[in-house]
Amino acid sequence: MNALQLELCAASVEALALAKTHCFNRIELCQNLEQGGLTPSAGLIQQALGLGLETHVLIRPRAGGFHYQQAEIEVIRQDIQYCQQSGVKGIVVGLLKANFELDKPLLQELMQLAPELDWTFHRAFDESLDWKRSLDVLMELGFKRVLTSGFASNVEIGLPILTQMSQYANGRIQIMAGGGVNAGNIGKLAQIPGIAAVHFSATQKELLDEDSAFSETILKVSEHRLRRILDAI
Repeated sequence: MNALQLELCAASVEALALAKTHCFNRIELCQNLEQGGLTPSAGLIQQALGLGLETHVLIRPRAGGFHYQQAEIEVIRQDIQYCQQSGVKGIVVGLLKANFELDKPLLQELMQLAPELDWTFHRAFDESLDWKRSLDVLMELGFKRVLTSGFASNVEIGLPILTQMSQYANGRIQIMAGGGVNAGNIGKLAQIPGIAAVHFSATQKELLDEDSAFSETILKVSEHRLRRILDAI
């Protein structure tokens, strides 16, 4: 049995430093966690690569749902091509049709832009209609893994379905649990037979630059929270 892999959802230079310090298997690199994560800047991608981290880049041009108009798809294409040229290990995407089915033709077309990279389908999966059918599509397309909370709002609620998914996948695609992972539930996730990985950000709300007129409350990585999750596994 393979050891459980840990993926840090990293959205800041602080998170990159912690991923390096704590020897994470890989990172999902993004920005704007407050909106669920958006495509990171070129500079942040280069920072991650410069630290020698196995970097998988989230390609998500805007907040909200996962059915995109043509101009947004062009942005997605450009971002994938940039990632492919920059030397990242993988791409993380999620694209649905208006009826919430996976957009198989579009996914196939995008994968052909960078077929040598690892492809992960993110939690847009949990908005699709039928998890077995969606997994079948991803396996047919050649996706390496899927990030899911078990068709639920968080992994705690999704535990039974995550167990079924892992059994159904049977090693043909990696099931990576994510969404609400904390020190209290990571042990339960680790016990799911065949689960490949767990994904978490270890963030908490923090008021940034309180004295500035542009002060914002953001989700910032917490080393204390991170250590508690790692200690719990």
